[in-house]
Amino acid sequence: MRKLDILADLSDRVALITGGAGHLGQAMAGALLQSGCRVILADRHDDWLADVCATLTGLHGPRVHGVTCDLEDEAARIAMADRVSHEHKRLDILINNAGFVGDTALQGWVTSFEEQSIATWRRALEVNVTAPFHLAQLFAPLLRQGGKGSIINVSSIYGMLGPDMSLYEGTAMGNPAGYAASKGGLIQLSRWLATTLAPDVRVNSVSPGGIGRGQPQEFVDRYVARTPMKRMGEEEDFLGVVAFLASDLSAWVTGQNIVVDGGWSAW
Repeated sequence: MRKLDILADLSDRVALITGGAGHLGQAMAGALLQSGCRVILADRHDDWLADVCATLTGLHGPRVHGVTCDLEDEAARIAMADRVSHEHKRLDILINNAGFVGDTALQGWVTSFEEQSIATWRRALEVNVTAPFHLAQLFAPLLRQGGKGSIINVSSIYGMLGPDMSLYEGTAMGNPAGYAASKGGLIQLSRWLATTLAPDVRVNSVSPGGIGRGQPQEFVDRYVARTPMKRMGEEEDFLGVVAFLASDLSAWVTGQNIVVDGGWSAW
């Protein structure tokens, strides 16, 4: 029987993380790098990506690579897959972390249900569901090749639960239907892929609760009061679950949605 440190070792594997220049993407990359993995970060922000790659290289050595990709663009996704296949020759872990979250300035997004636009709905589904489907399809041959393939799809508690809109009262924040529907679709896509790609590739999803990112204090207070652990999430809270799902620690785990939400969904 192998020891835990052997099961957790990723020193022979390559991972691709979309949304790699974001807060959660960086944290996930750090977790995999600590386990010995080589990591490719994909993001549409060139300057952010370069800075993150430089920082992680300084901390973990030259095992970090960046690739620019706009996940809304089908041709860009294909080009990224071709580049990864050509330059790295393998892929063992695919983390679909990038998400379309929009902002308050995006027309037809954070507004009343009646004013939410079909255009923003379609953009959310393209990034949050279609891109993970397409990348899984494009990378399936490489993921199968190594015999240790693992896809981790980052969903949300709002892919499982309806929103409590009272949390957002008095703030510019909101909870668009397109976000919830796309994240719910991603959980079901994970189950579908898990049974379809087995036994060569495992597929699981992770559903984070709210992560503290400088939200208005009135929102934070309401959110914390509603959370059994009495705080919002931090990037560090997700390191363990990602290291677990990426490695042989979870070799018999597939088709699961692991919720990391401080107990929010337990009420």
